[in-house]
Amino acid sequence: MQLPVSSSEAQPLPRKHTRDHRVDALRGAALLMMLADHVPDNLINRITIRNFGFADAAEIFVLLAGYASYLAYGRLIDRAGWSSGIRRILSRCTKLYLYQTALTLVFVWTVRHWRHYEPVPDYILEPQLAHGYGWLWRTLTFDALPSYLNILPVYIVLLALFPLIYAVLKKSTWLLLGISSAIWGAANIDPHITIPNWLDSNGWYLNPFGWQFLYILGVVGAVWASRHNGDLPSRTWAKVLCSGYLIGAFILCFPYEYWHLGSLRLFPAPLNNGKATLAIWRLFDIMSIFYLVQSSSLLRRLSADRLGQVLALLGRNSLEVFSFGTVLDLLGRLILGSFGTGLGLQILINVLGLLLTFAMAVPLDRSRQRAKAARASTALQTATVRPG
Repeated sequence: MQLPVSSSEAQPLPRKHTRDHRVDALRGAALLMMLADHVPDNLINRITIRNFGFADAAEIFVLLAGYASYLAYGRLIDRAGWSSGIRRILSRCTKLYLYQTALTLVFVWTVRHWRHYEPVPDYILEPQLAHGYGWLWRTLTFDALPSYLNILPVYIVLLALFPLIYAVLKKSTWLLLGISSAIWGAANIDPHITIPNWLDSNGWYLNPFGWQFLYILGVVGAVWASRHNGDLPSRTWAKVLCSGYLIGAFILCFPYEYWHLGSLRLFPAPLNNGKATLAIWRLFDIMSIFYLVQSSSLLRRLSADRLGQVLALLGRNSLEVFSFGTVLDLLGRLILGSFGTGLGLQILINVLGLLLTFAMAVPLDRSRQRAKAARASTALQTATVRPG
């Protein structure tokens, strides 16, 4: 992700643009947490952020989707016009739709064949998908969203709306935030404001009317950060507030019972975790994390080091890594559900999962970097050629 650097008039030459890897690294960390969280019996998911606060990796994914949408498509619209931006968005939405469709088909096909040899836990496959093919048209039209396959449809809807979002943003940032927050508030007041889901009477598990606010906050955050070379303004009072909120969330949400520790809770955590509509305590949680990351010069440096680059490698290839991880998660749930949750089997599954994920991401990233370099070289040659 290349972010602009404003040059000073006092300098004869513009400052060199610096690449900010924090967003890619944060997205990569979210993908690894999803890999652990989507296998319910996996011991590793006891140490992901969902145990230490209200939010989880899904919030990171959607927030950064908004952030990346501005960088990829907002700038393209400004540079090449609305038609080029909309074509690129439609192309991306089509790719996301094809990935979602393929994942759904692999999901159902795998479970149906697995159950011929081993029992399949009830929570892995909704009964409506267990027989026949009448469900197919419903999944193709997003009228039916199976469990664990509900985040890409939300992203597709929000990305498809990006031209409208960006048009309002160019008129007024505050107008966009006002409209978005009103829709989010309505969804939280009345959870029936949602999109129907044939597999769940409560509608889409991640309600787009609630989650659009997080996506738009990501868009606005990218606009703001782009004016400061990718950094959000570092304010001591804001860091104290965000850190205090996250400490309070940690005290309320930490699984004391699992670790056989005495509880430090002064009052119970909310009974309804509010994930479907993105409740305010989840929103404050993820925005606090995002602010602390994007305002930290230390984390900026660390994201450029070895560990940060390992995470950024995954983040730069998020769609492919997420999709591959979803398939690995399904296999993990089937294996642990059929053969038990012994420690040895869990270690084997997690190690193999990580190795396979990076084995897929490394050549993919190298190919992406070569293609990017080739495009840059072509653009440079085109720019230097002048008609005789």
